[in-house]
Amino acid sequence: MPHHKRHEKLERLKDAIKNHPDLTPQEKSNALAHIEEWYIEDQADKFFWNMVKEKLLEISAKFEPILAELGFL
Repeated sequence: MPHHKRHEKLERLKDAIKNHPDLTPQEKSNALAHIEEWYIEDQADKFFWNMVKEKLLEISAKFEPILAELGFL
């Protein structure tokens, strides 16, 4: 999902929480804090896996000639 669509959904969710009449200010604050935490964790997870993917591609490029020379490719 593109970043801007994810951001739009996040903002709609935040607005829904802020405008919900049955939640206390403390409940709203807690819910928003959890959402922000989850969003940050999601971004960190994406960064980590992108970094791992890049490193594996680098390693693969270095081993490919060796594996070809050994007859594995």
